[in-house]
Amino acid sequence: MSAEVIYDSTFATMWYHPESKIIHHQTHPQKGSWHPEEFRSMMLLGTQTIKEKGAQKWLSDDRETIGARKEEYQWGVDFWFPETVKAGWKHWAIVQPKHIIAQLNMEKVVKDYKAQGINTMFFSDVDEAMQWLENQ
Repeated sequence: MSAEVIYDSTFATMWYHPESKIIHHQTHPQKGSWHPEEFRSMMLLGTQTIKEKGAQKWLSDDRETIGARKEEYQWGVDFWFPETVKAGWKHWAIVQPKHIIAQLNMEKVVKDYKAQGINTMFFSDVDEAMQWLENQ
């Protein structure tokens, strides 16, 4: 069975892989920051899918990510993260952003989330990230 597209926009595409129960998003090349409503909608759809499908794994292909605004980062920490953990999220594979500012921001998020129990690894290749998640 192939992956199901559950979200698609100019900013990102999100899939659900039923066999491995993996949420997978890929950001698209951007000329600016995400629109806050769109970012939140996509992330909450991932959370909802984790809850509904009993998934525990998320692959973030963030190679094209420029970075989140301070407000979106704080929303993620305060609201999205606790809701997603409560839904069942446990494992996170991240394909590193190309942009240095986005890398630094992502490293801070990962440090915080690891400290709260999320099993996280950075990758430079999507296939390697998927393989690691499938083995978790």
